[in-house]
Amino acid sequence: MDITEKIWMDGELVDWKDAKVHIMTHALHYGGGVFEGLRVYDTARGRAIFRLRDHMRRFFNSAKTIYLDIPYSLDELCEAVKETVRVNGPKADYIRPLAYYGTGVIGLNPVNLPTRVAIACVHMGAYLGEEQQKKGVRLITSSWEKPSNRAAALQAKICGNYINSVLARLEAVHHGADEALMLNSEGNVAEGTGENVFMVKDGRIYTTPLSAGILEGITRNSIMEIARDIGYEVTEKDITRTELYMADEVFMTGTAAEVLPVRMIDEHPIGNGSPGPVTVELQKMFSDIVHGRNEKYMKWLEFVD
Repeated sequence: MDITEKIWMDGELVDWKDAKVHIMTHALHYGGGVFEGLRVYDTARGRAIFRLRDHMRRFFNSAKTIYLDIPYSLDELCEAVKETVRVNGPKADYIRPLAYYGTGVIGLNPVNLPTRVAIACVHMGAYLGEEQQKKGVRLITSSWEKPSNRAAALQAKICGNYINSVLARLEAVHHGADEALMLNSEGNVAEGTGENVFMVKDGRIYTTPLSAGILEGITRNSIMEIARDIGYEVTEKDITRTELYMADEVFMTGTAAEVLPVRMIDEHPIGNGSPGPVTVELQKMFSDIVHGRNEKYMKWLEFVD
């Protein structure tokens, strides 16, 4: 991770080295915070943030889920995101807004604790690597189960929700895979550690529903809309692990991952073991959209300057 110049903290831009939190910060102990991830892209019209307001609306909705009162308006935080991007130079391509319970008590009850808000930018590049982005990733099915909708507020990006994803990702890395596939309490496919999952079978596109215990991804939503616009049938349905093995194509989506082909799951090659035509088509369309090369979807770009 490249260090950038400034981080926005509670209304002020501070030097990277001075962006600190106290060891007794409640969220550090109990996971009581929410976050977002956004991408910045170069376009012919200047740098643009993909679906800024949609991401920040989800940020506020996530905070509402854990009774975290954010002391800024949507407009104020959208402008703060752009301000943070401006001061951090052309390499910063990933944005991390974070809101969390601050200091004041030890114990589970965060009522009356202050809300802290920060926005950082880093250079990420290809999330799992350039080669994987082109040729596809190897997945293993994790032994760690995705929590159910009864166990956690999974449509909110709550910091504490992601410990299972961390465990699954570590398991994948220790087994020599690029990423992990997580099943839910019903034994069906949920998502990756930080990506939604799609499969292609007989020319139709399928993805797991919210009831499977997934985050309602903004890139997922974008790909569903793009695919339908160009004539594909897109269906949300429960998907089994075996169905993925037998799919013609599998791909994953996420802000960090963008559109990521899957070439192998649990040593089973997907299709012919390389990115399929539907995945490649959607990957190219998405790249054109985020880089401002498709006028139809300019509504999704928020220009920094």
